[in-house]
Amino acid sequence: MAAAVVLAAGLRAARRAVAVAGARGAQVRGAAGVTDGNEVAKAQQATPGGAAPTIFSRILDRSLPADILYEDQQCLVFRDVAPQAPVHFLVIPKKPIPRISQAEEEDQQLLGHLLLVAKKIAKAEGLGDGYRLVINDGKLGAQSVYHLHIHVLGGRQLQWPPG
Repeated sequence: MAAAVVLAAGLRAARRAVAVAGARGAQVRGAAGVTDGNEVAKAQQATPGGAAPTIFSRILDRSLPADILYEDQQCLVFRDVAPQAPVHFLVIPKKPIPRISQAEEEDQQLLGHLLLVAKKIAKAEGLGDGYRLVINDGKLGAQSVYHLHIHVLGGRQLQWPPG
């Protein structure tokens, strides 16, 4: 029992680590809950539907490293590089949908799949006591990357209202 408690504490500490090294290379992350406060400014500067590839499309094609937790034919799950909670990962579709507000009827099955994958990985990450799902949409919603993504945050008591 004591060994399990020590192991769980070690896992929590590892999640808060500043540097993460995975099978796909090293990735530098901030401490949980620490941000440069610039996410809203980034969203204001982001170009919806730009010709350049997004950071997420570059993670999908493996031209950028990520700490990947799960992948299937429809989606990819990886840890956020600037976590806002002890556990913070993103679920993204492989299909390039820029915003949730631009999803079509034909995306219904895919969107449901993303939510079920979020639930599955949240459980695998030890978030049985609860977690939050967030989808930002557009500039006023603070969307800084125009590739649909679901933030999954947990591992501590989250506050309400969120923003």
